Amino acid sequence: MELKNTAVAGTMESSDIMVTVEPADDGGIQIDLTSNVYGQFGNHILGVIRETIEKYGIENARVTAVDKGAFDCTIKARTAAAIMRSAESTDYKWEVG
Repeated sequence: MELKNTAVAGTMESSDIMVTVEPADDGGIQIDLTSNVYGQFGNHILGVIRETIEKYGIENARVTAVDKGAFDCTIKARTAAAIMRSAESTDYKWEVG
């Protein structure tokens, strides 16, 4: 999937995460994470974001995430929504579970 523009999904509310995705020409996947639980869960959150991005076949992207205690399902959903918006795609792949 090709990222075309900067896109955002999520809010700054408690138990949510705001994810901003933008295209990058090179450099791989660069993630800047801010979280009040970074010490305990930062590496896990980064892994969930990276795994979600790679699932869409994206090799180069800049991602900024501001976490407010989101669960994995929310992190995945917000990241996927930002990707789809950035790619200007409506080819959603819904999954159960």
